[in-house]
Amino acid sequence: MLRLHNTLSGKLEEFRPMVAGEVKFYYCGPTVWDYGHIGNFRSAIAADVLRRYLKFKGLRVTQVMNLTDVDDRIIAKSQESGKTIDDYTAQYIQAFWEDFDALGCERPEVAPRATQHIPEMVSLIEKLEAHGHAYQSDGSIYYRIKSFPEYGKLSKINLAGNVDGASERVDTDKYEKEDARDFALWKAPNKPEEPAWDTEIGRGRPGWHIECSAMSMKYLGETFDLHAGGIDLVFPHHENEIAQSEGATGKQFVRYWLHFEHLKVEGETMSKSKGNYYTFRNLAKQGFPAAAIRYFLLSVPCRKQLNFTFDALRGAEKTVNSLRDFRARLGEVHAEAGQDDILAAATQRALAEFEAGMDDDLNTSVALAAIHDLTRAVNTAMARRSLCADNKREVIAAIERFDSVLNVFGDPQPQLLDAEIQELINERQEARHRRDFDRGDEIRDQLAERGIILEDTKDGVRWKRK
Repeated sequence: MLRLHNTLSGKLEEFRPMVAGEVKFYYCGPTVWDYGHIGNFRSAIAADVLRRYLKFKGLRVTQVMNLTDVDDRIIAKSQESGKTIDDYTAQYIQAFWEDFDALGCERPEVAPRATQHIPEMVSLIEKLEAHGHAYQSDGSIYYRIKSFPEYGKLSKINLAGNVDGASERVDTDKYEKEDARDFALWKAPNKPEEPAWDTEIGRGRPGWHIECSAMSMKYLGETFDLHAGGIDLVFPHHENEIAQSEGATGKQFVRYWLHFEHLKVEGETMSKSKGNYYTFRNLAKQGFPAAAIRYFLLSVPCRKQLNFTFDALRGAEKTVNSLRDFRARLGEVHAEAGQDDILAAATQRALAEFEAGMDDDLNTSVALAAIHDLTRAVNTAMARRSLCADNKREVIAAIERFDSVLNVFGDPQPQLLDAEIQELINERQEARHRRDFDRGDEIRDQLAERGIILEDTKDGVRWKRK
């Protein structure tokens, strides 16, 4: 029985989808103004683990993840660079998907871009105006918070004395408003040269909050099962999404709200000014494998803060190498027919503990502990030559089950034979002699991925297995 902490109720609740066997799930994706940092990807990987575990439980998932490709920051950056919004964001959209794939995340069924859904946003704003939840001022349109008595039910915020909502992704909407707490649904251009759309509600651009409401309801319906995102989005973004969506439809917007905790760096908030701001690409260029980064980012349950250190990341790299080496050795070991009952029980216990951990609000720490307990038991059996064929088959099947959720073992790679290694080394040497250094580096990296380390010495090339 899967139980999730629902931010809306503040309680751990049994997850029951609206339609038996199906889940409709929205995840607040990136604002594509720059390369994704490891805090962004902690949240993305948490959503990926959620998606994969829902499928593990036999549910059919329809996931929508938006790409915010227009906001005040993107407009400013695109104008600074002399590019259109589309040209400016295209490079970061491509980079995001490359990083997303490298980190082993499954792509969602739908990944809508805000700029391609302006008509849906305009229609939603018109409904809000008709219902008395929105008003115009100096060409912009605002949501009237006092028209929605339930405002604050997600964040549990007391509006008394509260003025502007704080979030680094949201501007302060410095326009003429009835109430300082009201937020912009549609923004008139500040300058004639600013990008804008001509619509039935006037020339302008959407506010960030309306984008997610419009896109989620288009693809998932007016009420759907799950909405997930970083903890920083609870207020004001998700609070505003509820107000907009329920103000327009009169129906409950989302049944379960899931929020993922912050990533710290050496105990501090990550920021460029502190020099502790790391993108996925920063770490990859330093030689850290994507699988190690993924393992580290999911190693602590998503509702607990995670502290990034390079020592911890190096530890994750060693752990992933160990798991992958275990998987390769298991596939190659010769096992006699039969079954060891003790190892069979350990395999079933690991599967049960893995599922119990994941059922408990996606507790990945417990799930990983179950995996490591099993690998130790199997390593002992292999060392004693007591691993039987039935056990081997059961353990491989269990690993596939674990990896369908966590995706840290990866596809097993057969061990290279010594003759194959030497042949590749010879090819590398020939490439270097003809000054084809790119090919030489490619072969070196190919061998490194297969666990072979090359050392160029004055006596020639030496190699060793990791």
